[in-house]
Amino acid sequence: MNGRSESVTGPPLVVIGGSAGALGGLLDLAGGLPNDFPAALLVVVHIPPDQPSVLPELLNRAGPLPAKAAEDGEQLQGGHIYVAPPDHHLLARHTTLQLSRGPRENRSRPSIDVLFRSAAYSFGPRAAGLILSGMQDDGTSGLWAIKQFGGTAIVQRPEEAQYQDMPLSAVRQVEVDDILPVHEIASRLVAWADTLGTREVKVSVDQTERRRLGLELGIAGEEASFEAGILNHGPLSPFTCPECHGVMMQIKEGRLTRFRCHTGHAFTSGTLISGVRQMVEDSMWSTVRALDEQVMLLAHLGKHLREAGQPDEADHLHQETQEATERMRLLRRVALRQEPLA
Repeated sequence: MNGRSESVTGPPLVVIGGSAGALGGLLDLAGGLPNDFPAALLVVVHIPPDQPSVLPELLNRAGPLPAKAAEDGEQLQGGHIYVAPPDHHLLARHTTLQLSRGPRENRSRPSIDVLFRSAAYSFGPRAAGLILSGMQDDGTSGLWAIKQFGGTAIVQRPEEAQYQDMPLSAVRQVEVDDILPVHEIASRLVAWADTLGTREVKVSVDQTERRRLGLELGIAGEEASFEAGILNHGPLSPFTCPECHGVMMQIKEGRLTRFRCHTGHAFTSGTLISGVRQMVEDSMWSTVRALDEQVMLLAHLGKHLREAGQPDEADHLHQETQEATERMRLLRRVALRQEPLA
């Protein structure tokens, strides 16, 4: 995608993102929409990459609008629901759908942020974004982009959500238009569609943000991040990517700070903290494994030395084995969070 958005003909667009606990609210929403709802709806719900999604079938049974798994190159139709398939980002490129296996964002593919940014960039004021139940904060950056481009931001009431993290993150960091219980969201979307073109629109995005957003959407669509010059679009960060250990740059979006590495992986601050914690734990268990192997090797060699009539050398290795065993046990307790190192 280039650095400027273009006018879009065709249906308006509603983009919906959810994770843990979002299914019930999504089905309730589908059941509350009328069969003549004019907008197309794109849905990202976090699911394991190696399992088929049954969400289109569930949505088909829940309400009057036809639902299906999105297909690459498909033309958007109003009154239809399109669901991101497992392990693929879903993007709205004007009136056409794009599927990609671009770098994961917030350790997820499909990413809610990718979908929402594409809606903001291509549809501007004719896009509405909805955040449902989920853990961590995927979707906050994308909802911010929708607001910057003049779109409408709606969030499920956090107190109602089974998992409040995603709704709370959006409410705290984005100037959302509505915070609603699920049973009121369908009627709100109908009212939104009815008033398109008549309400006052506030577009806050500047040309620098527009160019950077276009670049990021290109990366999500499988363009080469480093060759596109992503590191030139923000200050370099001292932190490395938990996914690939690459250099990262820092992006500021309103009250939100996030990071993207030169290979393309992207993180909000909260997801980066989670990723670094996981990286530290993985490193500790890798060290535990190495110490286990050292103990096994020392014990094995000590046995052979004793059998070969070299008791002094065997005693030396036995002492080293005991010291390595103590180090392994200490680090294992730390990895299990049973006690601190000191």
